Amino acid sequence: MTQLLTKEAVTDHPIDSLIAARWSPYCFEDRPVAKEDLLSIFEAARWAASSYNEQPWRYFVAIKDENPDRFDQLLSCLVMQNRAWAKVAPVLALGCTRLNYSQSERPNAAAQHDLGLASATLTLEATARGLKVHQMVGIVPDRAIEVFHIPDGFIPLTGLAIGYAADPHETEGEFAQRDLMPRTRRPLDEFLFQDTWGQPAEFAS
Repeated sequence: MTQLLTKEAVTDHPIDSLIAARWSPYCFEDRPVAKEDLLSIFEAARWAASSYNEQPWRYFVAIKDENPDRFDQLLSCLVMQNRAWAKVAPVLALGCTRLNYSQSERPNAAAQHDLGLASATLTLEATARGLKVHQMVGIVPDRAIEVFHIPDGFIPLTGLAIGYAADPHETEGEFAQRDLMPRTRRPLDEFLFQDTWGQPAEFAS
């Protein structure tokens, strides 16, 4: 496996290798994910932190080899551009979140944050198992609500493609070129502030 394929982050400061190895491919191998790995991936999501332990996240999961029709249903809930590459992934998921606290029905301002945290946690577990997760906001919410009968009070928010990264050198087209692009991030002093907006924190300068 080439360094370009692993795309390990080149960091300014040391971080855990699991975080450095996480990236979101467009090109997936068309090979199945073991059910044991899937169970552990979503077990990791189960143990994510959440406001008041509300655990507002819900996921629909479709395994291509197990039920192609269900997979196609979930695929149809993605925008066209995402369908073009996500159709190759062996597993798709749809992340939803509950907008109000279940006990009080007060708005949960952390609902979307907590879904994101659950998805980040499952992504790290997937990375530890040699898998990749590509999260996407490009979904068709009304279609998802219709297909999966999502009740009032919940919103579908993100799609996830889960599987093994394919070698972009052996894949043609625009999406392979995206996978070959280097990873970049803002430097710390562009988002770590102190005293006033835009003033970099001294320890990060």
